[in-house]
Amino acid sequence: MRLVIEHLEPKLSQWLYIEYSHSARIAGDLLITNVRRASERRRLSRVASVERKSVGEIFSQRGILLLDPLARKVLSPDDLQGKSVILIGGILGNDPPLGRTRELLARKLPRATRRHIGRHQFAIDGAVYVARQVVAGRRVEEIPVQVGLEIPIEPGYSVILPYAFPMVGGKPLISDDLIDYLRSH
Repeated sequence: MRLVIEHLEPKLSQWLYIEYSHSARIAGDLLITNVRRASERRRLSRVASVERKSVGEIFSQRGILLLDPLARKVLSPDDLQGKSVILIGGILGNDPPLGRTRELLARKLPRATRRHIGRHQFAIDGAVYVARQVVAGRRVEEIPVQVGLEIPIEPGYSVILPYAFPMVGGKPLISDDLIDYLRSH
């Protein structure tokens, strides 16, 4: 089962690069597709396999399982039968969510199977973690999640991330690099 992120943001920001890098460490073997700019492909190739083409140009739609927060059914290990790819949108979240996965991916891949991993919006790396857990046989309902995370920046100031974070070892899954980035910006 290949984990694939379709790059959908107009540019590769530092925040997005951090999420992709963390996703690659979680996935072990990650492919990032739809990376149009050569400079971005070079940068991302340090952390993952990278492809200029879109996922629909590389894989059969019927073999793709698309994680879409607006899908009707929750992802289960049974859904993986006959699939070769779990596809995650490379989209930085909005609060409230704008349904961009459906707009930018699901409409282009009408024959892909769509599933959600809970009714809350996950960060890209969190979605990769949940997908890996389901590939390993866990059900989404068995994966503890914390919704919302407050990152202290300095006394009296913090950043609140309204997304869902899988709990790993009793702590929300977030890259230390992202915390450092938030504190320095």
